[in-house]
Amino acid sequence: MDTEYPLHVFNFEVEFVETNLLPEQGGGGAVPVCKGAFAECTGLEATMEPKVIKSGGANFGHAQRAGQVSFATVVLKRGMTSTRDLWKWFDMCTRGSAYAHRMSVSIRMRDAQGKPVVSWHLDKAMPVKFKAADLNAKGSDIGIEELHLAHEGLTLLS
Repeated sequence: MDTEYPLHVFNFEVEFVETNLLPEQGGGGAVPVCKGAFAECTGLEATMEPKVIKSGGANFGHAQRAGQVSFATVVLKRGMTSTRDLWKWFDMCTRGSAYAHRMSVSIRMRDAQGKPVVSWHLDKAMPVKFKAADLNAKGSDIGIEELHLAHEGLTLLS
């Protein structure tokens, strides 16, 4: 009998794959967007706004139906490095070629042996905010850069 143990949230990996949205472009392959690991990933959430249906004669509450789903902005944080991959992707999207450089993003949690056990998938992600590390001559902290991703769908893969 298998026992279910809680997963440790520190063991995860992020993979980017190009999503071509223009019909004249062929299928996309793996695109090396980021070199290095991320220290933090937040915003893996979806919210459904229920639709309330009021009907005459129903005096004990209203019917609830599924409404539109919205997705939170996913924030990836990593230690500042000399590579500029995240900035390059953000820069490409802000210079008018955003549709050509959308990414499918997979976030995989791994167990203690390193085997992927839970995978989240973001559809058609694009960077909407890049934040460089705060500079402070008095500080001794590691610089952290952030990449905020808007996306068009969140899926939990089996």
